[in-house]
Amino acid sequence: MSALPVSSREWHLVARPHGWPVPADFALRETSVAEPAEGRILVRNLHFSVDPYMRGRMNDVKSYVPPFKLDHPMDGGAVGEVVASNAEGFAVGDHVLHGLGWREYADVPAQHATRVDPDLAPLSAYLGVLGMTGLTAYAGLFEVASFKEGDAVFVSGAAGAVGSQVGQMARIKGASRVIGSAGSDEKVAWLVEELGFDAAFNYKDGPVKDQLREAAPDGIDVYFDNVGGDHLEAAISSLNVHGRATICGMIAQYNDTEPVPGPRNMAQIIGKRLRLQGVLVGDHYDLQERFVQEVGGWLASGELKHRETFAKGIENGVDAFLGLLRGDNTGKMIVSV
Repeated sequence: MSALPVSSREWHLVARPHGWPVPADFALRETSVAEPAEGRILVRNLHFSVDPYMRGRMNDVKSYVPPFKLDHPMDGGAVGEVVASNAEGFAVGDHVLHGLGWREYADVPAQHATRVDPDLAPLSAYLGVLGMTGLTAYAGLFEVASFKEGDAVFVSGAAGAVGSQVGQMARIKGASRVIGSAGSDEKVAWLVEELGFDAAFNYKDGPVKDQLREAAPDGIDVYFDNVGGDHLEAAISSLNVHGRATICGMIAQYNDTEPVPGPRNMAQIIGKRLRLQGVLVGDHYDLQERFVQEVGGWLASGELKHRETFAKGIENGVDAFLGLLRGDNTGKMIVSV
């Protein structure tokens, strides 16, 4: 076994944010590295993911995933290279996907690592378009929202990692119209000119309800919600009878310190017989094989495009996360270690 590194840097949560997180809530600390115990592998992380759901894990509240512990390393999706193995089926030099990001070196239980092929796709793609975010888009659109050919689809946060995939998947599968909202004119242009959205608007340019009605004069059949707030209220107004909404994220209110009032037009859910359903990717891993096969084909053919925003260096991990909450990214936000 080759010589192992002596130490590794890792990001710890040191204070629970109140409202918007600040750099002082985090600390980059050094820890020692040991050879992996039986059944474990040591991975040199090459890329790790920062995602909006991580903001919720910084609060000490019971949820679908446990909160981050104070003064412990944070975790999340990562890809890297095996540098030491004490587990059958994994060799030094293998590339793996695992859940111990936010650090330079990860001591990973072998059963929680998946080998990935860097020749099939760039390693960072396994954190995004071919990873958790891509599967979230796929399951949320086709399973949860019961998308069918001819549906008109509206996606909020459409220039983000999940939203940009949802809109393209709907287009590929025969949507009658795909509409997206984003937070800058540059992102709006990217959605329409490169990703093939039929229409997109900058939600900062005026009331979302008015801009959506103009973009979808005949209403929408499916809403994929990454934002919540005024976007959800606008979507309820524009959804047609028997419309479906997948509730994936509500980034507009993740940093609010007071409870947010719900949409004021929820009575329309009754008359329109709307279905609003949340999505968690962990419920849909049975789709993984079909997802990789179908989406891998779309990537190979050029039908589906993806963009990544990279932050270089582990020391910029928290800045990348804070930038994600501000909407600085186009597509998937990734930290290259």
